[in-house]
Amino acid sequence: MIRIIDKQDCCGCTACASVCPYDAITMQPDELGFLYPVVDDSKCVDCHLCEKICAFNDKYDISLNLLHPEAYGARHNEIKEIELSRSGAAFVVLSDWILEHGGIVYGAGYKDHFRVAHKRVTSKKERDEFRGSKYVQSDLTGVFKSIKKDLKAGLIVLFSGTPCQTAGLNSYINKNLRENLYLVDLVCHGVPSPFIWRDYINFLEKKHHSEIISVNFRDKSALGWRAHRESFIFKNGNTEIRDNYTFLFSKHIMFRQSCSVCHYANIRRPSDITLADFWGWEKTDPTFNADDKGASLLLINTEKGRSLFKKVHDKMDIISVRLEDCMQPNLCHPSTVHPKRMNFEKDYTHKGIEYVMKKYGDMGWRYKVKEFMKKLNFNIKRFVRI
Repeated sequence: MIRIIDKQDCCGCTACASVCPYDAITMQPDELGFLYPVVDDSKCVDCHLCEKICAFNDKYDISLNLLHPEAYGARHNEIKEIELSRSGAAFVVLSDWILEHGGIVYGAGYKDHFRVAHKRVTSKKERDEFRGSKYVQSDLTGVFKSIKKDLKAGLIVLFSGTPCQTAGLNSYINKNLRENLYLVDLVCHGVPSPFIWRDYINFLEKKHHSEIISVNFRDKSALGWRAHRESFIFKNGNTEIRDNYTFLFSKHIMFRQSCSVCHYANIRRPSDITLADFWGWEKTDPTFNADDKGASLLLINTEKGRSLFKKVHDKMDIISVRLEDCMQPNLCHPSTVHPKRMNFEKDYTHKGIEYVMKKYGDMGWRYKVKEFMKKLNFNIKRFVRI
């Protein structure tokens, strides 16, 4: 049976819980809300399927991969689609084709009160909830079984998620069902804590004395594509643009422990197509994203991915890209988790969200003093040079 001794060994993809024929495994949250498998010994028969299915290792399946991925920059032909999406709306084009052909799309949306979870949709209107970044690990409970059911029914399915999620799903799905399954992964920086996000929402609602009705993790409508600030709309009509949550995200201090040893942070992706922000587009074509509305990077990893791309490429403005001109840190190595990650978890568990936002974030006096000293030292050095 599967036993997680070191949390770095589990990415929370749910493949082990999904494959168990006796429902002996449930996914349970830890102190930060990250899900881990827990085995009910009274149900387990030691069939070891859960251990065999785990793909969070260096031996994940890339048997369908091309020798080298093909790289493209892409922007939707319709500017309104780009404006509504995080990057260049490449995901919209891919998922449109699936839905127009009677298929099913699975992606990260919201359940309950902005709890990030994967959902199943059959229409473009429902799919639109998947647009945009969501800097929280999504809950996949029950999703893999639902996908297998759809595939057995002969439906085309597109699943988008982090590479550890696509690797887990690929391992779970039988080879004979893989033909109708399109896997799309994202260049992932790391997955933040579900409980931190939940408590941050509660913190803001108490501050405004109103319920949040809309969130945007990276609002480019007012600040442009390069901006990394979250925006919120409240029921009482208030709006607010902040960067407190984004600040913690950028410090890598609330990531899942497995993110520091991610096996997929390279160009051998466990998916048919990889999507990302196209940073460095200027190296290929300085006019491609001149309006700063957003551009997508696509890596075509398999023949199936290439086939889907050919079906939809006329819906996008496309430029061919040299792989060396679009490499990002997380296509080369995992993110380095903050050295005080465990202290952060302990402080959050015992003292709550406001305490850690002030101690480790940009809300408290510590941050303000640090920033003041940076400016002071800069001005002193500048004065000495003069």
